[in-house]
Amino acid sequence: MLRWIIPIVFYILIDIYAFQAIKTISKNHFIHGVYVLSSVAILVFFIYAITSPDARTNPKMMYIYGLFLALFVPKIIAVIAMFGEDVIRVFVGVFYKIGGGSEASFMPSRRKFVSTVALGIAAIPFGALLYGMIKGKYNYKVLQYTLEFDDLPSSFDGYTLTQISDIHSGSFDNPEKVKYAVDLVNKQQSDLILFTGDLVNNVAQEMDAWKDTFATLKATDGVYSVLGNHDYGDYVSWESAEKKQENLKALIALQKDMGWDVLLNESRTIQKNQQAIKLVGVENWGEGGFKKAGDLEKACADVSAQDFTILMSHDPSHWQSRVKEHPKNIQLTLSGHTHGMQFGIEIPGWFKWSPVKYRYQNWAGIYKEFGRYINVNRGFGYLGYPGRVGIWPEVTVITLKKKSKTA
Repeated sequence: MLRWIIPIVFYILIDIYAFQAIKTISKNHFIHGVYVLSSVAILVFFIYAITSPDARTNPKMMYIYGLFLALFVPKIIAVIAMFGEDVIRVFVGVFYKIGGGSEASFMPSRRKFVSTVALGIAAIPFGALLYGMIKGKYNYKVLQYTLEFDDLPSSFDGYTLTQISDIHSGSFDNPEKVKYAVDLVNKQQSDLILFTGDLVNNVAQEMDAWKDTFATLKATDGVYSVLGNHDYGDYVSWESAEKKQENLKALIALQKDMGWDVLLNESRTIQKNQQAIKLVGVENWGEGGFKKAGDLEKACADVSAQDFTILMSHDPSHWQSRVKEHPKNIQLTLSGHTHGMQFGIEIPGWFKWSPVKYRYQNWAGIYKEFGRYINVNRGFGYLGYPGRVGIWPEVTVITLKKKSKTA
């Protein structure tokens, strides 16, 4: 709790500052009371959420975080606009005082127009964050890419992969929407379905209610998966190390029961018309303090330097650090992990921005370096903030093409 003292004090100060805009626009005490009561209520709920013993395992807690963000982020934006005016007020007041103005008129009054504009601007993220919680989190998009390779075996020309990532089943609250999304994956009729980690938020039991739904995923050459950082149960307290290990074993067994082939630092050979490509899957490996259970050398033990290879690795920082210049022929890496921060702005083919770009060099979509590709899936589910704004849940379909030879 002590580590939250400063953020809570910061919240209260922002709240008080933003309240000045309300007071400037309206003198109605009822409106003032509603503002104060809602602010206190959200703060109390937030403190309850961060101190609750089941804060990490109860999906309902996310809605407290979501409401907190929906109210707090707009206030910060309003305060920024108001602060700009207050800086001007101070300079004008000082200048007026130096010029011989009276004490009573030292500070010009706050202008109603500026406060109105500040609150109007603040209403945009407020509405967006509410929309993200109500509709955005299940606004699934199918993103299609065609990637060309010189050394793709000819039998795999036109071969299709559907990638999903970051299911986070412990967050789901709408079986109908989840079933729609799973059906959408099957509708792509791809040769492979590849899941790149974070099946749950914390514990294997979160998947029990959704097991039958995801077991319906089918592809011609199978469904394959790897583990993400949340799958290890590292973010909750366990009675013992044995209990934690049992949870991981249960999660792996559950995926196998669904008909998924879980790749734990190992590879598979995908054959087609006497030709083959390699599919490699590593356990989670991430920079910045994340678990480094992935062992690429072990996973590639049965892969030759000439094999056309596709790698499944949950965290895209692995690609930057260990994969993109690896001596094995890893032509395509599939990752997730970032969620695109579940918030941002995208104009397809032209502009893409999210705050997460300042943390991850590869955070959403296709990237190419050294003649090799990585796709970072924006995620199937959600975590923390129970919604999505601008960065929608994603089903990726990638078509492999053999680059035609030119004369």
